[in-house]
Amino acid sequence: MQLNWSTFLLEVVNFLILAWILKRFLYKPVLDTIARRKAAIDKTLAEAESKHKQAEALELQYQNRLADWGREKEGLRLALTGELRVQRERLTAEIQKALEQERDKERILAKRRLAEMEDHAAEQGIAKGVQFTARLLERIAGPELEARLLGLALEDFSCLPAIQLKALQEACRDTQHGINVASAFPLSEAQRSQLVQALQQVTHETVAAIFEEDSSLMAGLRISAGPCTLRANLNDELQFFAEMVKHDVRQQ
Repeated sequence: MQLNWSTFLLEVVNFLILAWILKRFLYKPVLDTIARRKAAIDKTLAEAESKHKQAEALELQYQNRLADWGREKEGLRLALTGELRVQRERLTAEIQKALEQERDKERILAKRRLAEMEDHAAEQGIAKGVQFTARLLERIAGPELEARLLGLALEDFSCLPAIQLKALQEACRDTQHGINVASAFPLSEAQRSQLVQALQQVTHETVAAIFEEDSSLMAGLRISAGPCTLRANLNDELQFFAEMVKHDVRQQ
């Protein structure tokens, strides 16, 4: 077979023209398309990488924030626990103090009630003792005992305090009221005269005495001269004794 160089050259020229046409009109656009697709893919990958990094940064930030929140929460819990403990201790102390005060009040009230009961019992005992003594004195009271009390009163005139003596003198000068003498039993004329003379000797004044009977005295006298009262009778002495005993009991 003989090689036809002209045909071979034409085929080569045709191939070169086809290659140029393909490169010119087909291969280059394909390469441009591939390049654009690659650039788009690279851009997408870059954006994806950037977003991935941003996501990782956000995740790290979120984790850090969660850790911060955890620490803050723990700190707040500890602070709240401490505050609650302080409040509980304060409230406990206040309640304890209030209970102590209430117990002190109860003790004081109980002590006061006990003292009142003791005072009441003592007063009842004194009252019963006074009643018993009064009944006993009523049985022994009589004109003879009254005469003895009159004698004691006459003896006491010589040692009267200055205030009582002045009251007696002023009562003697008061002709409107004078001196009132009360006795449990009727006084004889001799006893009245003896009493008036004793008063005149003490006061150095004329005495106008008014005599009356008062059975509540049991025995003895009660001489009233203005604001001054001289007591020499069983009832007043018994009442004075009862008051003294009550005062002594309250002082204990």
